[in-house]
Amino acid sequence: MKRRDFLATSGSWGIGALTAGTLFAQDAATEGEPEKTTVAKPAPVAATPKPKHEFKLKYAPHFGTFRKLAGDDLVDQLKFGADQGFTAWEDAGMTNRSVEDQERIAKAMTDLGIEMGVFVAEASFNKPTFVGKDKQNREQVLRKIDRAIETAKRINAKWMTVVPGAYERNVPWDYQTSNCIDMLKQCSEKLEPHGLVMVLEPLNWWANHPGVFLHKIPQAYMICRAVGSPSCKILFDLYHQQISEGNLIPNINRAWNEVAYFQCGDNPGRKEPGTGEINFRRIFQHLHGKEYDGIIGMEHGASRKGPEGEQAVIDAYVAADNF
Repeated sequence: MKRRDFLATSGSWGIGALTAGTLFAQDAATEGEPEKTTVAKPAPVAATPKPKHEFKLKYAPHFGTFRKLAGDDLVDQLKFGADQGFTAWEDAGMTNRSVEDQERIAKAMTDLGIEMGVFVAEASFNKPTFVGKDKQNREQVLRKIDRAIETAKRINAKWMTVVPGAYERNVPWDYQTSNCIDMLKQCSEKLEPHGLVMVLEPLNWWANHPGVFLHKIPQAYMICRAVGSPSCKILFDLYHQQISEGNLIPNINRAWNEVAYFQCGDNPGRKEPGTGEINFRRIFQHLHGKEYDGIIGMEHGASRKGPEGEQAVIDAYVAADNF
């Protein structure tokens, strides 16, 4: 039950009790007198508590972001996030959770008005899963997409992350690109009937993922244009792209028609906004000005440990959203 529905229901019970008590007292006091009709004034219904912050954009924490402040229970973490004003959420490992946990999480998010962001459908960093022609690799990818579709239905999700594997060092790059496009078309054919979107995430070579095939936004843009499906778009991770190529706002503008999702983390360190070199307030303002209504995943850690570090993450988003 949603919190506002519970409060409304509780308020209605209170009105009923008050009306019954008032009429009983009137019957006792006026026995033998002409019957009078009295309408009791409705008792005030408590308003749903406002969240602590009202963000302009949909920033999405993940499970563990507020573990020290909210506790270990996943639903308690969702409730804490909602109370702070967060209206979206991410969980990379959602497909590995039990069906029971997925359904419990989905119900809580619906009750709290939290939108589900990305979860990982397929991410291989060492195997040429998309750029090669190995039949076993390709069948495994398609099985994972099938599994992700079932997960997405269960948790009311729309987006899923796909990392198209490593590149092959002994095959010309353009052949690998062609193979990747063919594989993504097969995935899109599975996703389109369900209105689901895989978002391709370019990852940086220099700090985290040397050797992955997809590592720059223009590359992802060209591939998405070639696939030509509404189910194949770009996940623009600001942390990775600051390392790979910088020039963030111009690249956002150039790739805009193929970008469906953003994630962030400051550089260096991949911690909360304000701990590195990226001007997140300016970027968030730019996205807001472009009327971006999607989600910005908080794909980073905290610069400090414990509850104080988690509060610092919240404070960082309040500051970056202040434009």
